[in-house]
Amino acid sequence: MGAIESAINKLRDLIVSGELSPGDRLLPEPELAAQLGVSRNTLREAVRALIQAKVLDVRRGDGTYVTSLEPNLLLSGLNFVVELMQDHTLVEVAEVRRILEPAATALAATRIDDATVEKVRKALDRMQAATTTEALVVEDAEFHRLIFEAAGNSTLQAILSALVSQTTKARVWRAESRGGPKAITLVEHRRIVDALAERDPVLAGAAATVLVSAADHWIRHLWDETVHEANATDSVPKLRAPAAARRTKGKPSSVAAGRRNGA
Repeated sequence: MGAIESAINKLRDLIVSGELSPGDRLLPEPELAAQLGVSRNTLREAVRALIQAKVLDVRRGDGTYVTSLEPNLLLSGLNFVVELMQDHTLVEVAEVRRILEPAATALAATRIDDATVEKVRKALDRMQAATTTEALVVEDAEFHRLIFEAAGNSTLQAILSALVSQTTKARVWRAESRGGPKAITLVEHRRIVDALAERDPVLAGAAATVLVSAADHWIRHLWDETVHEANATDSVPKLRAPAAARRTKGKPSSVAAGRRNGA
């Protein structure tokens, strides 16, 4: 173990043991370095790493403090990490989402209030009215964000938000390859809203399972096609939009609109 990693672990142990609590200020650098038995340069690097991890926060002219350590703060970097994942892991991300999202939706059904149900319903109405794929995806993200928030579990919300952000590209491709927003069924979304309104966790979880499973199945199919094409050309698999989605790029809006409306 390197000196910096050792210093990070020692600082972590101080927090885990309760010797340092959220909001506490760290000792001045010379004193803290002596307490931990490390050099000041090593301590400085360890503190810098923990600042990046949202564990510590530097207040200029005041000192270094332990942050709130709330899950939404500590996990805020998860979006960045998930976005760095390679194409082949998209299938795994979708699988994890399929496990967690129905549970979060069921939990939301037991905790959601009438005002939030109405917000979710309005997000769905905007999805229904969307005339572009981009608008559809934006409202779809808001629809799910409201539900994750209503579940009342900030850790679960942070994890799912990161997973959903990683699958956004695939959802755009799926919509475009099927002709755009009007071709995307919103039946499962409506069932989720109805279950939330009824405060029925079983029905809400089941509706979410159907919705997420359909997307999961499509992503798996897309990846299988990608691998097959790569094997045929002896190249490295690289996920890209399916042919149907690529054909919609650059088309006049009137053509895209006609395709969406079944013309």
